[in-house]
Order: sequence, then C-alpha cells, then structure tokens
Amino acid sequence: MLNLSSRAQLVLGLGLALLMAASRGHHFASLDNLPSASWALFFIAGFYLRSRWAFAGLMAEAVALDLSVVGLSGAADLCITASYPMLLPAYGALWLGGQWLAKRYRAQWSMLVPLILSVLLASTLCQLISSGSYYYFSGRFADPTLAEFAQRMLRYGPLSLQSMAFYIGLTTLLHGAWLSAAKLRHSHQTEIL
Repeated sequence: MLNLSSRAQLVLGLGLALLMAASRGHHFASLDNLPSASWALFFIAGFYLRSRWAFAGLMAEAVALDLSVVGLSGAADLCITASYPMLLPAYGALWLGGQWLAKRYRAQWSMLVPLILSVLLASTLCQLISSGSYYYFSGRFADPTLAEFAQRMLRYGPLSLQSMAFYIGLTTLLHGAWLSAAKLRHSHQTEIL
C-alpha cells in the first residue's frame, strides 16, 4: 500500500487543486488551454490522498469552478441541469478506482496492468454515470434511446479517456522518476555508511 506523509499529501492535494483550476472547462488542448484534468485528478487523488475530505474539497472546487464559468458565460441551463448531481457518484467512481489501486500498490512494473485496468474501469463507469445521466435527465434530448446513447458513448467516450490517459501517463512517469531518485538517494547514502 502506498503511504505518503501528511505533508506530502497536503502539497500534492494543493497541486491537484491548482491543476483543476487551470484546466477545468477546457476539453481540448490548445496553446491557451490545458485539456481538462478533472477525471484524472479524482483518480490520482484517490490513489495518493487518504482523507475523504480531499474528495469533498476537490468536488467543492469543481462545483465552484463550474458555477463561476457558467455564470460568466451565461450558459447555466446548458451545463447545470437536473443531471448535475450525478457528477458526485461519477467522480466517486474515479476516486474509488484510485483507492483500489493504492491498496494493491507495489513499486514494480507489474503494477502497470492493474493501473490500466483500474483506469479503464473507473473512467468507463464515470462516463456511463455522467454522460448517461446528462443524456437521460438533462432535458436536452427529446426521445432518448439506449441505441443513441450507445452511439454517443462510442463517439465521445474516447475523447474523455484521451485526456485522462494523458494526465495518468504523466503522473506515472513522474511517480517512476520519484521512485528512481529515492532509490538512487538511498543507495548513495548506503555507500557513504
């Protein structure tokens, strides 16, 4: 199991909150915008942060950012619908996916398989909950059908996973670099003794 100090968790949590503020609402990368990191951030926070308050804080930040952006753009009825509360279980699925992985964590290459599986499962569940609730309960679609929803999932699902894969991949590389540096530091200290 992965155990970070309280201080490391606090610093990481603040970094994740800053990344959410910088990227939320931007679904595609450009020179001006980062791709949305929200999904990945909930998964990453579930992996690294032990406190459930971290989930609540990120959730509150996401809602505050959405309300501020929607209020400024005047498009409240487009994004904030009866389906909006379903983001809680959708993001919860990502958080739980990260926690599931953290409980099984070992600093070994064999962890790539559980990482990929947990990311795929958690993001698929998040996509089903968030998109499904928007499709069926937002009032935006006249006669929702399962066949049309399945087509929409196949069309838009990979875009959501692409952004998530970018941030999870980057985090995996940084995590590996951190482990390598710690191992090098430990072997250097051992040589001195």
